[in-house]
Amino acid sequence: MKIALQNGLIPVEGNKDKAKWAKDHGVDAIELSATKVETMKQQADDMLPILPISTVCGNSYNGQWEGSFEFLNPDLKKRRQSIDAARDIIKFCGQVGALGQIVVPIFGGPVVPDLSPFKTPIEIEDELCIAMLRELGPWAVENKTQVFLEALNRYEMHYIRKQSDAVRLVKKADSKGLMILSDFFHMHIEETNTPAAFKEVGPHIGAVHLADNTRLEPGTGDIDFVAGFKALKSAGFKNYMAYECGISGETPGDKAKNLAKSLQFVKDAIAKAG
Repeated sequence: MKIALQNGLIPVEGNKDKAKWAKDHGVDAIELSATKVETMKQQADDMLPILPISTVCGNSYNGQWEGSFEFLNPDLKKRRQSIDAARDIIKFCGQVGALGQIVVPIFGGPVVPDLSPFKTPIEIEDELCIAMLRELGPWAVENKTQVFLEALNRYEMHYIRKQSDAVRLVKKADSKGLMILSDFFHMHIEETNTPAAFKEVGPHIGAVHLADNTRLEPGTGDIDFVAGFKALKSAGFKNYMAYECGISGETPGDKAKNLAKSLQFVKDAIAKAG
């Protein structure tokens, strides 16, 4: 298993210096936050001589997250702009050799109507999500990359909350370009047993996000990362685990120190997992 850092968490300025800091601290790759493709291309150009790009997190319509997660909107134009933005990012992932794009289909509550008893909002959303995945999955294959569907927690999304929810949709969409992303923080809220959930859906996990139950860096809370890493290893997971969390500390210096400490904590946990 390999460690990645989101570019925005690295406590220095400049793309090259961020990559150098990460490499010097034993990080294996950089996860980019979705923004304009032109901006990400510049980031990749600067960072790739030093470290690979693991993944791109999120979606970006015209360089913004607002309006970028309308995959389940009843308005065709809004759905289309989100899908087209994702297609651009997927193409970029293929160009820079990244594993793929991490996609969340919606935040908050449903925006489709309740047509019960004909169809509930969830049933409508399922059909919209599967249709979206059936377009993006083959497009990812064509671009030699993947799409990772992410489950969140009940406070951020009403729809896909358990790992099994994401797997169910990926299976129905049925494309080699589709896998799921598993996030320790969200799983700590929604799963009754995180290691057991990893084992259950293991073959479908393409990438992992790291955060403690504090939603700060690993090592600041009570998540048992050794048990989680053992389960991931037993499921055959070998890909990137990217930090997606806040970093504790009041000053930039404190944050840098605490991030370095956490990276060592994660390395030690991986080693203890066998």
